[in-house]
Amino acid sequence: MAPEIGKPAPDFTAPTDNEGDFTLSAHKGKNIVLYFYPKDNTPGCTTQACDLRDNIESLAAEDTLVVGVSPDSVKSHTKFREKHDLNFTLVADENKDACEAYDVWLLKKMYGKEFFGVVRSTFIIDKEGILRHELRGVRVKGHVDKVRELLQDL
Repeated sequence: MAPEIGKPAPDFTAPTDNEGDFTLSAHKGKNIVLYFYPKDNTPGCTTQACDLRDNIESLAAEDTLVVGVSPDSVKSHTKFREKHDLNFTLVADENKDACEAYDVWLLKKMYGKEFFGVVRSTFIIDKEGILRHELRGVRVKGHVDKVRELLQDL
């Protein structure tokens, strides 16, 4: 079941690339940009992560924490972070609990084949832990500008 705008964001705990666990509810008091992406070190995912990295200061000005989530391993996230000098947390959702809680682990089609995977999506959560905005099927180009615009509405 998909999360609902105006309701508490689904909580989860999962390991991160910096050898600790991330628990969503532990970050109340900050706005959160929670973005789900398919795979480390792929062209679209790298572009999206680097765009967020390059704009982190303007997002942080809105008292915002950026968190990326994919089903990749902690080891994969660590390499991705180091290779691209990423300055935000990457969550390893290998068991796909967070992906399923946010309804982004879905059947996809590519080149005539069907498979389950992450549908690129972003969720904006306010300082009280309430889901305020969701972007599904995100296009990388213009993503950061849209996120910044939505944060200003909080």
